[in-house]
Amino acid sequence: MSDTTNPTVGGKAPRSAGKELTGQAGAEAPPETRGRTTIADSVVEKIAGMAAREVPGIHSLGSGMSRTLGAVTDMVPGGRPSVSRGVKVEVGERQAAVDLDVVVEYGVPIVDLAAEVRTSVITAVERMTGLEVVEVNIAVDDVYLPDEEDDEEDGGRVQ
Repeated sequence: MSDTTNPTVGGKAPRSAGKELTGQAGAEAPPETRGRTTIADSVVEKIAGMAAREVPGIHSLGSGMSRTLGAVTDMVPGGRPSVSRGVKVEVGERQAAVDLDVVVEYGVPIVDLAAEVRTSVITAVERMTGLEVVEVNIAVDDVYLPDEEDDEEDGGRVQ
């Protein structure tokens, strides 16, 4: 954009024409224009993890290795379960993409469950952060069988 000058009028100095700044500061500016908000990936991971876990039919999140490491961490005194285990996100200025590794309960229709998880995650992330969720990718890593946990509680076959 080039600057142009107005001819001198009534002995006044020439004025430069160009883009005028309209102030976005001060008491009259709307609050949403007064500063910048950044949301960390870990925040979106926690929101997505909580939203996915709330869906009936999800047994847990995380691939086999992360669940194993997480179980060990959970046993350590003072250790807390990680809400973001099995969740990866990419956050931009206005959009987010979510990847989930899930374990589903046996007997639950996986296609229906995936649709419900997507809806839950998209709703929670968009409502809480204002980011547009462009995709929620779901990888089903395992199926939880109810009798698997019973064997582990008994201490296995050998006493």
